[in-house]
Amino acid sequence: MDSSSSHGDKYSSFMYGEGEKNTVWRNGAPPNYDLVNKLFEEGRNQEWPIGSVEEKVQRLVKSWEMEMVYKTRVEDYKTLNLEKFTFSVNGRPSITIAEIRQMLSCRPPCPRSSWYYDPAKETAKSSNDTFTTMFPCGFALEILHVYTGPPEIVYKFRHWGYMEGPFKGRPPSGDLVELIGLAIFTVDEAMRIKKVEFFYDRGEFLSGFLREVSL
Repeated sequence: MDSSSSHGDKYSSFMYGEGEKNTVWRNGAPPNYDLVNKLFEEGRNQEWPIGSVEEKVQRLVKSWEMEMVYKTRVEDYKTLNLEKFTFSVNGRPSITIAEIRQMLSCRPPCPRSSWYYDPAKETAKSSNDTFTTMFPCGFALEILHVYTGPPEIVYKFRHWGYMEGPFKGRPPSGDLVELIGLAIFTVDEAMRIKKVEFFYDRGEFLSGFLREVSL
């Protein structure tokens, strides 16, 4: 994984350049990460040195998330080993690329009838629209710790943002919403991801959206 900023974004690869000239983007062009990069720089706990294991893992994870959200064709993904890729959350059965694009992994632990967010009824576009509305300045990602390096990368991560937009009819709280968890990425010799496993508290994450607004 290239650690330079020559791809056009400071923290994500595979957005610009000759390799992306035929890429089909969800919104017709690569995303602009200026706001979320600002949020990241102002709120991160650690600035990892360029070329360090932590910085390389952080770039890989950011690039993977960018591709999953904004590239509409799997053949345009550079971060994945498409023949072997699997994905799971909290020990659930692995799912395919097609399935992950049709759901979010923040399913709350309660009956489907009471879900505020039902991933079975969402598409990749609607879920992305929900999050960009809630977090107009972005939902930043940082790597807090890397426990083991490739080929099996075990790391602790933090996602965060400020809920400055509504969520399913609930007014914005302006509060900081955080998601902290562990992940395991298994990669091949070319640092393409073969397997993803995420572990985090889904109920705690969703509760950040449902806090009552203080008057």
